[in-house]
Amino acid sequence: MPSPAKIAAAVREEFLHAWNGYKKFAWGHDQVLPVSGGYNEFFADGHPIGLSIIEALDTHYLLGLDQELAISKKWITSELSLDIDADFHVFEAIIRVVGGLLSGYMTTRDSKLLDLAVDAADRLMPAFTKSPTGMPYTQCNMATGEVHGNTPPLAEIGTNILEFGMLSKLTGDSKYYDAAKKAYRAAMTQVSPIGLLPTYLDVETGLPTDGTDQAPNPPVDSFYEYLWGGWTMFGDRELLTWYRQTTAAILKHMAVRSGGHLWFQQVDYKTGKPTGSSASELAAFYAGLLGKGGDLTDGDAYYDSWTSVLDKYPVLPEEIDYSTGAVTSASNNMRPEYVNSSFDLYQKTRHPKYRATAYQYFIGMKNLRVANGYTIANDVTTSPMQLGDLTQAYWFSENMKYLYLTFADTPRYDYRTGYLTTEGNIIRGVR
Repeated sequence: MPSPAKIAAAVREEFLHAWNGYKKFAWGHDQVLPVSGGYNEFFADGHPIGLSIIEALDTHYLLGLDQELAISKKWITSELSLDIDADFHVFEAIIRVVGGLLSGYMTTRDSKLLDLAVDAADRLMPAFTKSPTGMPYTQCNMATGEVHGNTPPLAEIGTNILEFGMLSKLTGDSKYYDAAKKAYRAAMTQVSPIGLLPTYLDVETGLPTDGTDQAPNPPVDSFYEYLWGGWTMFGDRELLTWYRQTTAAILKHMAVRSGGHLWFQQVDYKTGKPTGSSASELAAFYAGLLGKGGDLTDGDAYYDSWTSVLDKYPVLPEEIDYSTGAVTSASNNMRPEYVNSSFDLYQKTRHPKYRATAYQYFIGMKNLRVANGYTIANDVTTSPMQLGDLTQAYWFSENMKYLYLTFADTPRYDYRTGYLTTEGNIIRGVR
């Protein structure tokens, strides 16, 4: 393996390779199609918000790309308007738009970015305030405040307390944190006697609409991540209590050993009866979360489970059945969760295996490299790999940032106190 400094330099170079493809074909639009040379919009057709620019802000800073940061900030502060008569997905808008603008503010201290983050949050607040329970509706019109979508999964109910909490801290207005906490509290009333939660809740009745606990898989994943994050960032002991309660129940009723590896089964949330054996790459973050929460043994074991999959395929498939090892979704959407855990566990332990496997991930990602950037794969099980045509906007916020921070030891980040959101946005630890 090359030296950490050389790997960090290579990561920076590959990030620029993809970023230049975005600038060439899709500047001002949400996502680039690097193979065809086109673009698409993430939230609403015909309404670009420069999502990839927003997502890349703090990555530019951490990678020392000050000129790219300057031109990105200039575009956002002069061109971005969120007065859009269209429905935005509330969950995605909070973690990507509000979070991206917040981390941009944290790294530049340009008050215009904070003003835009507040504007975005205020346009999304009706999803919370119009709900009888406080759990957010899934869709909100950014111009009119009209809301709909009343059965969100857990992740969409709870994954807002970091972004909204930072807004409250920076503005002195508690309404954002209070809304996020109210949503959490409403969801936690549905914990079963054995400590588990259903996947979907009705925001108008507050009651479950299904009976399965899928943790740590989507669509519940970051609900648990933000319990720990809210405690870490804001010292909210009730969030810590809920994290400990749900984690203990997940480990007791859902953790299983299959093929010598630790996995998590799907179960009936009231009885703990097994209902499925699916494992999504999106759940790979849970290894790092367990480590941060103090359970390094299970965190390391679950990380090794996903490493065993990475040993079979150059890049991770979206989903497998852990009981058979069969790939049940062979695509790769440039997910960052595995390397997120690499970073978290390396920071916690300094064990060299997390750097070694992060480098393995980085080398495997070269299979997704094309002339004008990086793209998704339609099938990772074929050789040559069948590629698609899309650079996910979150790739600019997450994958390369986790890799760079794992190897660079950059003075721009405080590794002792730093904290990143589920979207990889830095909300504490900027130097």
